[in-house]
Order: sequence, then structure tokens, then C-alpha cells
Amino acid sequence: MAVRHRLIRRSPREVWAVLADGTRYADWVVGAAASYPVRGRRPEVDSAIGYRVRVGCFDLTNRTVVRACAEERELELEADAGALGTARIAIELRPWGDDTLVIIDEHPLRGVGGLLHNVGVEALVQLRHRAMLGRLAERCESGRDRPEPAVADAGPADGGAA
Repeated sequence: MAVRHRLIRRSPREVWAVLADGTRYADWVVGAAASYPVRGRRPEVDSAIGYRVRVGCFDLTNRTVVRACAEERELELEADAGALGTARIAIELRPWGDDTLVIIDEHPLRGVGGLLHNVGVEALVQLRHRAMLGRLAERCESGRDRPEPAVADAGPADGGAA
């Protein structure tokens, strides 16, 4: 289980604004090239975003579903990487004076990712989390204007795929 933390020099409300906006997912998640709403209004439970991952000359499409949410405190996601399986990503925000301590806890849930999970993979996830938290801190601390969260179009039922 990969757990990493970082102190971000912004309030929990400011950090939450970035985490809650699914269109900004690719701004701070390492590996994601673009993100877009698929279902619901993030960060409501069961809302989903899609995102592209570039691997060489290939583009893979994955999705992330919100499984738990406590505004400005906790966001739990299930990232679905298709054949590789799914992972639980829990992000906790703790007020730390005027700043926010962000704690990320990630582990595989289903599929091949769980079978291949070992010390080497854990080390790579730790490196990814360090970069990801660095990107999140930069986005939060830069003070740039943040767009309103986008909402997926209410289209026909998709049979559970998102």
C-alpha cells in the first residue's frame, strides 16, 4: 500500500477546489493527458470522469469513479485501467495551521494490478505520488483562476459503462 503526504501552502478549501474539478484531473495526476466528465457532477459519489493516458504512440482511455466524498476532507476514487484492473485512491485533507496536509493512499483492488503488485511496483507508485503531489501543490499554490467544474451531459443510459 503506497501512502505519501505533502504539506500544501493553501487552505483545504483551495486544495479541494482543484481536487473536486474533474476537468483539472490531468493537471495534477501523473500519466493523464486529458480529462473530461462522463457521469454526474464531480465530486458527488458515483460521478465519473474519463481520461486519456499516452503510452508511446498509443492513447488509452481510462475512467475514475468517486466512491466516497467528504467535502474539503476526503475524496476516495476507484481508478479503472481496463485490463490492468482497478485501484483505490484515497486523498485526505487535514488542516495544518493555514496550510493543508494532503495524504494519498493507493492500492490495487481488482485485476492484474493486484497480482503484479510487489515491492518494485510499490517503489514506482511512491515516485509517481511524489510527482503527483508536487504537481497538485504547484496547481494549488500558483493562484491561477480555476474554472467551474463541468457536468457530463445527461444522455441515454449507457448500460453502466463510464
